[in-house]
Amino acid sequence: MAIKKQYLKSKPVCKVTFSVPAEEAKSVAVVGSFNEWNTEATELKKLKNGTFKGTVDLESENSYEFRYIVDGVYINDEQADAYAWSDFAAAENGVLNL
Repeated sequence: MAIKKQYLKSKPVCKVTFSVPAEEAKSVAVVGSFNEWNTEATELKKLKNGTFKGTVDLESENSYEFRYIVDGVYINDEQADAYAWSDFAAAENGVLNL
């Protein structure tokens, strides 16, 4: 898994690209505090090499909790900037610091 951050000079926005290698998966989405944890809001596209990829524009100078949903199973990204415990999920969420 990979997270790429590209800060824009013209406005306080960071383009965050999420990449999840999941050749066998049928669907991958990224959910988090930036999209109200909506499981259908940010589907990632499957590339020919089996990696799912998508880009989200997020306001810089913020932190966001997030997780991936791979075929209905929540997973964290080992490249997250940090982890935060969620009582709601009874698990840790990844944290993006922008």
